[in-house]
Amino acid sequence: MSATAAIRPKIRLVKNGRVIDPANGRDAVGDVHIDENGFIAAEREADAGAVEERQTIDAADKWVIPGLVDLSARFREPGDEHKADIASESRAALGAGLASVCIPPDTAPVIDTPAVADLVAQKARPDGPRLHIIGAATVGLKGKQLSEMAALKAAGCIALGNGEEAVSDNRMLRHIMDYAAGHRIKLFLRPQDAALSAAGCAHEGRVAERLGLPGIPAAAETIALGRDIALIEATGAAAHFCRLSTARAVDLVADARRRGLNVTADVSAHQLFLTDDDIAGFNPDMRVSPPLRTAADRDALRRGVAEGVISAICSDHQPHEADAKLRPFPLTAPGASALEAFLPLLLQLAAEDVAPLQTLIAAATCNPAAIINKPVGALNIGAPADIAIINPRRQWVFHRRDMLSRGKNSPFDGRSFTGKVTHTIVGGNLVYGPSP
Repeated sequence: MSATAAIRPKIRLVKNGRVIDPANGRDAVGDVHIDENGFIAAEREADAGAVEERQTIDAADKWVIPGLVDLSARFREPGDEHKADIASESRAALGAGLASVCIPPDTAPVIDTPAVADLVAQKARPDGPRLHIIGAATVGLKGKQLSEMAALKAAGCIALGNGEEAVSDNRMLRHIMDYAAGHRIKLFLRPQDAALSAAGCAHEGRVAERLGLPGIPAAAETIALGRDIALIEATGAAAHFCRLSTARAVDLVADARRRGLNVTADVSAHQLFLTDDDIAGFNPDMRVSPPLRTAADRDALRRGVAEGVISAICSDHQPHEADAKLRPFPLTAPGASALEAFLPLLLQLAAEDVAPLQTLIAAATCNPAAIINKPVGALNIGAPADIAIINPRRQWVFHRRDMLSRGKNSPFDGRSFTGKVTHTIVGGNLVYGPSP
């Protein structure tokens, strides 16, 4: 069965599954009802007696959770269609249980005007995940001139940021934050000092030194984060810190939150498993940005998730064509194709008792939904019926040849997992998995 068939029945009832809905504290075997318009319904409103068999999925022995919400996934369109495109990555997202995906602004052209934001929005597939667009805070992501920030918000951008490009000018960043605070615009900030990170390709430490690789110190993240927090305190801006990688960064965010600053943070799923030891074989798929850090950093990030300092986990999906990963390690393009390992990694964290299952599912559903202020990631009555159904006992091996993404650059090729998505529903429509 195709992952995204053109005409498929609307689902009105998912029955007999273990429903895990962290936003509502629900974890029990039961049913999820969907009204004719694709919203979660109360049983009496759904008129269960009138639901046809072809509109019913029996989820016995499976888990039923809200559709996942990913805060950072590059679909490479427009501008880099030789790597991937919205059609291919939408299929990969749906196969991974993702119902909502945030698109960073570093497309080509950059999403720095309402016209480009509209262009990306129009490319969203009707049988794909919801695309939530992050606009650019500065023109061309160059950090020199404010973008049309208010207009981008009005055009539907859920937040503004500068992608992977650091804003080095402190006065400009202060200007961005002042404007964002005044217009109630959420900022997505990737904390990195451009001067300290520009020449490196690996964490600055014993592994990089032994391999002769130029390093990126942990201070490249923490210096920028400390500056950002100081300016947030001065301006009252609301900010989300993207893809933390260091233990010290977790401490800085925890302190900022204790002091009442309006900040949240996420981490890439691969940073919760891999360390700089994994680059020892010069595997180009292990080159990511920020770089893989030490085991101590990884463990601190895990504690940050368990304690709620890091409230969201993202895929940080960055698909590449094969040639981009065939160069020597320092020259290979950073980034991992990460959509399809996202949920299996979350389930692995639960299996390792890193955090309770509810906490981990929340970090990929209701928590990121709250960060972008969208009514998704939960099975509330009246909410969009975005649902992922999982076979929690399915044992399988992740092979790049089986990936739906056009980017095969996964650091988890050959890894064994337990738990796999069987169905994905978006707005009541079955968009992935076998029809009833």
